[in-house]
Amino acid sequence: MPELPETETMARDLHREIAGRVIQRVRVRRPDVLREIAAKRLSGRVRGATIQGAWRRAKLVVLDLSTGDRLVVQPRFTGALMLDRGTLPESERRFSTIAFALGPDLTLHYRDIRRLGTVSLMTPERWKEYESALGVEPLDPSFTVPYLSALVRDSSQAIKKLLMDQRRVAGIGNIYANEALWRARIDPSRTGRSLDGDESAELHAAIRDVLTEAIESRGTSFRDYRDPAGDRGGFLERLAVYGRGGERCRRCDARLVATHAIDGRSTVLCVRCQR
Repeated sequence: MPELPETETMARDLHREIAGRVIQRVRVRRPDVLREIAAKRLSGRVRGATIQGAWRRAKLVVLDLSTGDRLVVQPRFTGALMLDRGTLPESERRFSTIAFALGPDLTLHYRDIRRLGTVSLMTPERWKEYESALGVEPLDPSFTVPYLSALVRDSSQAIKKLLMDQRRVAGIGNIYANEALWRARIDPSRTGRSLDGDESAELHAAIRDVLTEAIESRGTSFRDYRDPAGDRGGFLERLAVYGRGGERCRRCDARLVATHAIDGRSTVLCVRCQR
C-alpha cells in the first residue's frame, strides 16, 4: 500500500497540476529515503529542470524531467506525494522527507511517515534496466486471459502470492489480490496450476474490474494513504474482504477468516464461497 489504484491517482493528479513546472529548489530532510543518488547530487541534477509529466508504472510514480532523468517514487506503506500551496496541515508537512519547490506558490512533498518508501533519480538507461524487471500491467491490453492462464499454468505457488509478484503482474498488492480472489470465488491458497480455464477467465475479469473501480474511487485509504491534495480514497467502504476478518461475507453471510499462513501477509477469505 499504496498499490496500483493509489499510485495511478497520484500520477494523474500530479500530471494535471505540475506538468510544465520548474524545480527551483530541493530540500532533503530525510536522506535515508534516497536510492542510487546522494542528497547534494539530487539537488544539483534536478534544480532548473522542467517536469514534463507524471505517470505510473507498477506501484511507482514517475516524473519525467526535461533533462532526460526520471524521478521514480515508490511509496510503499506510508508514502505519498502531496502538493502544498501553503495550506498543507502541519500533521502532514512534518513527515516531509523531500520538498521540491516549484515556485513561490507550490511545493511538492514526498511525505513518508515510516520512511519505508524510496525516491530515486534514474537516467534513461538506468530506468530501462530497472523497468525491464517489472511484469505486465493488469489494465493493459496485453494482459489477456490467455496470458494469465499461461502465467499460472506452470506455477506451484499460491495464486495470491503469484498475483503479487511484481515480476509477473505489476501493481497488484495485498489489498486488491484479496479482493480479486474473493470476486472470482478462488481460495487464495490454491496453486496457480490448479486453476482451470474458466477460473482463469473469472480471475482476469475480477482483477480488471476491482482495479478499475478502485481507480474511479481514487484508491483505498485504509490507514495512511492520501492523494496529492491530502484527501482520502473512497474505496474503503467497497472492500469485500480486506480488513474484514471475522465479519460476515457480503455474498453468503458466512464468517470471513483471516490468516497469515499463505505468504506472511494478511489474507481474508470466505471458506464457503472461495474454493
